[in-house]
Order: sequence, then C-alpha cells, then structure tokens
Amino acid sequence: MSRSGIVQFILFFVYVLLQVLLLRNLVLFNSAFCFLYIAFILLLPIEWNSLVLMVIGFFLGFTIDIFYDSMGLHAMATVLVAYLRNYWMATITPQGGYDSGSSATIASNGLQWFIVYSLPLVFLHHLILFFVEASGFALFWYTMLKIVASLLFTMTIIILLQYLSPQGRRL
Repeated sequence: MSRSGIVQFILFFVYVLLQVLLLRNLVLFNSAFCFLYIAFILLLPIEWNSLVLMVIGFFLGFTIDIFYDSMGLHAMATVLVAYLRNYWMATITPQGGYDSGSSATIASNGLQWFIVYSLPLVFLHHLILFFVEASGFALFWYTMLKIVASLLFTMTIIILLQYLSPQGRRL
C-alpha cells in the first residue's frame, strides 16, 4: 500500500471518530447538524474512479449509520454523493484542467472553485438524508430549514478545517 493509501486509510477513521465522538451531539438551535464525514469523500484525490468512491462512500456511510442507528440513510446519501462527484467535477473543470495527483481542496483550486464544487454535493447529501428521514414532504418547511442550516454549518466547518490544517494535509 502506498503512502497516500495509508494516509487515506487513517483519515477515514479520523473523520469517523470526529463525527461520532464530537459532532454527533453538536446541534445548533435544534436544526443545524454538522456532517463533517462527507468531507472525506469530497477531499479525495481528483482522479479516483467513481466505483472506488462509491465503495468507500458506502463503507463510510455504513459506519456512520452503525453509530447513528439510522438504517442506511447515511450510506445511501454518501454513495449518491460519491457517484455524482466525478460527474460534477467534470462539469466545473477549470480551463487548464486539473493538475495530476491534486486533491479537491481549497489549497489546490481556490475558495471559489471549492464552494462551487462542494456546496451542491453537500446540499444533495443533506436533501436526501433529511427528506428520507422525514419519510416524505409532510414537514417540508421544517425539513428545508434543517437542510439549509445543516448545509451552512457543515460547509463552515469543512472550510474552517481546511484553513486550519497545514498545506497539503487534511484533517
């Protein structure tokens, strides 16, 4: 296993532990939840295959489901994000293309690109997660409030952690 693979393996457990031990009980105003674990999929190297991303997304979401007792909700939402990640990334490719071996981080591509890249994917993750959890559209506006508040909370933490972590490393 290469050095990069070992780092990704360790980061997988770091994200899971952060989500389960710290962020599981952190809820703002009873409507904003932070799902930092989705950043693991978003920040993986750009050239990774969609099938590999989906397998990793399934294991990541399933691990979170075990601790949240949510019966596959996180796995489903994470696999969907992992599936759409490369398609969305191809849609927003910069004029010069992506550098070989680079990751989808603020340090590699800039804040504006990162927000355009990650915001729709995190929104989709939260949309699927909260509407399936609500079992329909009966509580539409409350569910939308949870989605938007959680989106802002999650994106703020993801961006903040990228600025706080050393260049080239991810937390």
